[in-house]
Amino acid sequence: MKKRFLILTAALLLVAMPIASAADVWQMAESDRYGQKVGGMLGRGLLNCVTCFVDILVQTVEGTKKGPPLLGTLTGLGGGIGCTSLRALSGALDVATFWVPGFNGFPVNKSYANCLLCEEQPQEIAPAPVMVAPQPSVANTQPVVMTPEPVVVQKHDAMRYVKK
Repeated sequence: MKKRFLILTAALLLVAMPIASAADVWQMAESDRYGQKVGGMLGRGLLNCVTCFVDILVQTVEGTKKGPPLLGTLTGLGGGIGCTSLRALSGALDVATFWVPGFNGFPVNKSYANCLLCEEQPQEIAPAPVMVAPQPSVANTQPVVMTPEPVVVQKHDAMRYVKK
């Protein structure tokens, strides 16, 4: 029994090694081809299981940079703990089900800054121009086009909250 397990593991590694160098494990895990999917899901699952604790560190630092010192740190720590558990569960699911045909798992984001973000970044959509009906006058026959002002988002400056 132990010999069969070792032979099966060695065969899977031999099959997955040439495929692993061809593309990113996240892309391979989403592939429709079974050979690529097996290697990709196994690699992605092992990588997520081993590196899930990095989320706590990265998000705590990012939260401290973004918010007030104590509140930002606690928010980042909470998000890091949540993403660590999500990444570990996703990795364990990938390792347990890499062999199932047609199932590509539930992936998390590659970035450790936020595990819930989608891979595709939404493109910025310009606001549509607003058409205003012309006022009844003989001289003005063209409609007036008005565009809305862009919204400016201000970031928090952590140094503003620190006493000097």
